[in-house]
Amino acid sequence: MADSNGNGAVETGYNGKMLVVDLSSGEITVENPDESLYREYLGGYGIGARMLWDRVPAGVDPLAPENMLGMLPGLLTGTPLFGQRWQVVCKSPLTGGWGDANCGGDFGGVLKLAGWDGVVFFGKADRPTYLLVEDDNVELRDASDLWGTGAIESEMELKGRHGKRASVANIGQAGETLSLISGVCNDHGRLAARSGVGAVMGSKNLKAVVAVAERKIISQTPETIKMLRANLDDMIKPLKDFFSNFGTTGITAGSALNGDSPVKNWGGVGVVDFPQEVASQIDGGSTINPKMEKKYGCWHCPIACGAESVESTNEKYPYPHHTHRPEYEAMASYGTMNLVNDPDALIYLNHLCNEYGFDVISAGVTASFAIECYEAGILTKEDTDGLELTWGNAEAVVELTKMMGERRGIGDVLADGVKVAAERIGADSDAFGMHIGGQELPMHDPKLQPEFHTTYKLDPTPGRHTQYEGNRRVGTIPPAPQDSKDYNGRGDHHKAASEYMHVVNAGGMCQFIMMTANTANIPDWFNAVTGWDMDIDEAMQVGERIANLRMAYEVREGGNPRQRPVPTRVTGETNEGTHTGPLEGVNLDTERLEVDFLNACDWDADTCKPSAAKLESLGLPEVAEALHA
Repeated sequence: MADSNGNGAVETGYNGKMLVVDLSSGEITVENPDESLYREYLGGYGIGARMLWDRVPAGVDPLAPENMLGMLPGLLTGTPLFGQRWQVVCKSPLTGGWGDANCGGDFGGVLKLAGWDGVVFFGKADRPTYLLVEDDNVELRDASDLWGTGAIESEMELKGRHGKRASVANIGQAGETLSLISGVCNDHGRLAARSGVGAVMGSKNLKAVVAVAERKIISQTPETIKMLRANLDDMIKPLKDFFSNFGTTGITAGSALNGDSPVKNWGGVGVVDFPQEVASQIDGGSTINPKMEKKYGCWHCPIACGAESVESTNEKYPYPHHTHRPEYEAMASYGTMNLVNDPDALIYLNHLCNEYGFDVISAGVTASFAIECYEAGILTKEDTDGLELTWGNAEAVVELTKMMGERRGIGDVLADGVKVAAERIGADSDAFGMHIGGQELPMHDPKLQPEFHTTYKLDPTPGRHTQYEGNRRVGTIPPAPQDSKDYNGRGDHHKAASEYMHVVNAGGMCQFIMMTANTANIPDWFNAVTGWDMDIDEAMQVGERIANLRMAYEVREGGNPRQRPVPTRVTGETNEGTHTGPLEGVNLDTERLEVDFLNACDWDADTCKPSAAKLESLGLPEVAEALHA
């Protein structure tokens, strides 16, 4: 088949080239992985898991030069077939074990178009630095003049230097100051947000990676275009139209009332504390969309669930022109969690997090933690520099976020998330810390969807809602019980569903496309751009291999997800958030959920360690030997 440049050469969906950069020495190495690496791990954090296991010695300090920072597009990223996403992989400074963060935007596609399947950093530069990748021309450059600038501001500066076609992945002030809840930003506000990956980038004095590419698309053959058009016609149109028109913001008001969104730091109930008349003020269609100017999509996305704003006319909340419409997680973490329902405030808070480079989930949850500490008298006005940290006080929450981004006063105490903040504050403040394993909880209540409990607690990246997608997308995933209060027999379903998400993520595919497209076609998409003959069973085995290697790394680094405490408000063990409303009286059978899942995975029910037999069956004998020696 001809490549996208029409020269008759066979072109695959991967380049067979990786960049390895030693920031301490300035040495840049080109590696050419064997095809087997792609077939066994696809791309993204699949390949990242293999590299992190092999190249980062056990016990490394996450903020030490020896840690790895990988930026890795998925297998389909850069091709016509639904690939928009890329991942950042490292040992997490937030949780102390496996770390990854998933992102949309344009960086992953442009890096692949420049000819690279990923760039991996070790070491630490002696001054602020950025990496410039212009196709095969790669060099490190001084970024001293950019240090201290926001992520969006520095991106615009670098685009001014290297052209509008340049794509920039960078950190804001939060990453520079090693905030454990900082991420990596691209496309003026899309963040690889979780696991503290921005702090690892900052610890290496790496401000940015700039990618510029001549190619427009990879593997754009007549066959792939024909397949793309057929699959687009086969999409579930109502879902596609919903995401296109409202994005995830469109579910916020309803989720506040049906029990999905946590309210008032998980201690409230939507129908009482954030009722219809309050929630309707942040409805995506009637209040948020009128403030948007145009729709926005990640690189070549057929759904385009994003939107960009007009310039704010609200002097208190001056978000700029083309600010991203907040996603649901931002609307809930700052909105329902803090009882804030001012649309301008929420758009501005989302912008601040993007500019500072904060994980918006963690930042919003940390604000809720601070408010509850203030309400309980653990924090006083003297501690907060006069801020009245009360529920619904949007102006105070905005100022608190700025203080966190600039590490001023109480903001310095809070800038590393709720676990560290509770350790610093003491006085039983940990009772208000809504985190698992150090990572703040996302905005979906597991009492409504039980698999979220097991995901939040037992996944190597705790508190991660995107590691489970409950719909039955391919025939190999057993169905879950329809009754959300039936906790029996969910293990096999959850195992397969989580492994399916590893295929989606390592493949570079967006979860929203996976909700709207016929994903039984996934092997066909992979085969179309690689020439493989992969079937669904092999694809799911790839997901299982990735799952086991991620968990093996977590265990090797001393982690035991089974021992992670879960806030009782989350499980329903205490009824602060369940005394009334849709989730009244719900108390998860956490033991059954966890043990059934671990047994299905063949992971030890006490330690989460993958069995030697399971690892060997997945072609990981050296991992089995390391864990079971």
